Parts: sequence; C-alpha cells; structure tokens
Amino acid sequence: MALLLVLAQAPLRAEPMELESFELVRGDDGVLLSFSAQFELPRAVEDALLKGVPVYFVAEAELYRDRWYWRDKQVATATRTWRLAFQPLTRKYRVTFGGLHQSYDNLFDALASLRRVVNWRLADQSQIDEDGHHYIEFSYRLDTSQLPRPMQIGIGGQADWSLKVERFKRF
Repeated sequence: MALLLVLAQAPLRAEPMELESFELVRGDDGVLLSFSAQFELPRAVEDALLKGVPVYFVAEAELYRDRWYWRDKQVATATRTWRLAFQPLTRKYRVTFGGLHQSYDNLFDALASLRRVVNWRLADQSQIDEDGHHYIEFSYRLDTSQLPRPMQIGIGGQADWSLKVERFKRF
C-alpha cells in the first residue's frame, strides 16, 4: 500500500517527442513530405497554456544536393509554424496556421491537428536534379523563442520546454 502511495506521488515524466511516420515522395509535383509526430505536452507547458500563454510549434525542412567538390548545395528550405492558444472565455483551444484558425473543445483534438502533416511541398520538380543525390534535414519542435520575454528567461534549462525531434533522410 505504501509503495502505491509513493508511486502515485512521483511526478510523471512526459515522453519525448518522436516521429511515428516520415515519408518523402519525389513526384511530378516536386518533393512532398508527410509526417506524424507523437508527443504529449509536459505539465509545465500545459499550465502555461491554460494561463493564456500561446505556444508555438515549428517544422523546418532543408533540402540539400550532394557535391563532392565543395559544401553541399542548399536546394530549398521550408518552414511551417502553428500557434496553439487556450481561450478562457469560451473554454476552447485555438490552432492557428498561416491565416487559418480552427477551434477545438479539448486539448487532445487540438494537438491532433498539430501532430500530422500530409503532402507538404518542399521543392518544385525544377529545383531537384534527376541524377543528383539529395537529402533532407528535418526538425519539428516547440519554439520557445516566440514565448513572452519574461518566460524565456525562466525556462532556459528546464527539460519540460525542450520538445524536439530531428530526422535526416537521403532520397
């Protein structure tokens, strides 16, 4: 009984962010990326969100072409940013991407819209050489640089605020 009490009081550690799927397709439309990330918000991030602080998620992809004689050539770069905010008056979560907004009744549904991207165009076909060897450097992370300045000072070394996953893939 005492062991159960101790385990119940132990802080739960959030699982790190990981990619469930990562698919790069090279076709007539260019290079398309689809990915699905798996993560849960740490308690500190969720508390800040419930207090009205919006959090930002950023996906960055850089395409390179191999060159034997010099540094690899950067062919294309693409970035996507999502803003997740809690609206206390309506008790809804709001996800903003570009100029589009979507409201959700709970955090689970709001995070589901952030976790998956399908057919994101990274480069046109004209930017990719048919005979060249290319690779992608991809990262998806919680962007703490867009938080209010006072919060940035306090979260510098906290592991709860460092949600990030990176991937390198040749194609």
